[in-house]
Amino acid sequence: MNRRDFIKWGTTALASLTLLKTKGEKNSFFSSLRIRIIHTNDTHSQIEPLPDNHPKYPGMGGYASRSSLIKMLRAEGYPTLLFDSGDVFQGTPYFNFYKGSLEFKLMSDMKYDAVALGNHEFDNGLDGLYEALKFAKFKFLSANYDFSKTKLKDVVLPYTIFRIKNIRIGVFALTVSPQGLIDPSLLGKVEYKDARTMAAYYAHLLKKKHKCQVVVLLSHLGLESSTYNIGDYDLAKESKNIQLILGGHSHTLLKKPIITTNSDGEKVIITQNGAYGVQLSVIDLDFNPLGALIGMNVYTNFLNKQV
Repeated sequence: MNRRDFIKWGTTALASLTLLKTKGEKNSFFSSLRIRIIHTNDTHSQIEPLPDNHPKYPGMGGYASRSSLIKMLRAEGYPTLLFDSGDVFQGTPYFNFYKGSLEFKLMSDMKYDAVALGNHEFDNGLDGLYEALKFAKFKFLSANYDFSKTKLKDVVLPYTIFRIKNIRIGVFALTVSPQGLIDPSLLGKVEYKDARTMAAYYAHLLKKKHKCQVVVLLSHLGLESSTYNIGDYDLAKESKNIQLILGGHSHTLLKKPIITTNSDGEKVIITQNGAYGVQLSVIDLDFNPLGALIGMNVYTNFLNKQV
């Protein structure tokens, strides 16, 4: 795909754009800074594109096409953060052979900034995850899985903060309950903590103590709640201080973002991109000269075809 085709493709995707503005702002285009966030989830070791006879996504996905699309999005010139919401591992022979190291090497080459822990990241146990993370050049996050009694205590972090000029973007991650999903023998001494409690604690910490203008949750909880787990939609409605939930786990392909309100009546945006790298989301955050967030343009229709 050449740049002319990409621009045409991007223009088509603008049909699913959602623009939010804070009170008192007439137009986000008068902002002094735009920061771009790119979001993927549940790529499940899909290194190559899906086969041409795939029933839902023929010829789509794969790391090469994703890398090319990310490069084109970065070429627009905005400061860019690249995030993934977990389940990088498991699904193809590449994982069986390379044990996750290949996935993390390639994501490091794509310059991911932060990746959430998914439940399938435990499939080779703690030792397997530890070995694979030696190839990761990005922050690896989970705020509700406590690794303090394991060798990963200084590797898996609850949150991180990105500073771009006068803007602070706080990012934390939540992972689905292990109940019925992760064999206890694979967890070792990792302790699970309630997602609701951790969401409230870290969102408040990032917003109030660290003064982040934007708080982003990398969620591997799934869109809908279940017996053992709160989903993104219910969490968003109960939450405070979170502006953006970048979702994963349930493989929900959202062609446009979900917009809801939190317990304070403030807007929260939720995105999710199905699985296998067939789609990614782009969120453009606009800030005024004082550093206040004045708009979010959300593009969720960039289908990751072979390029």
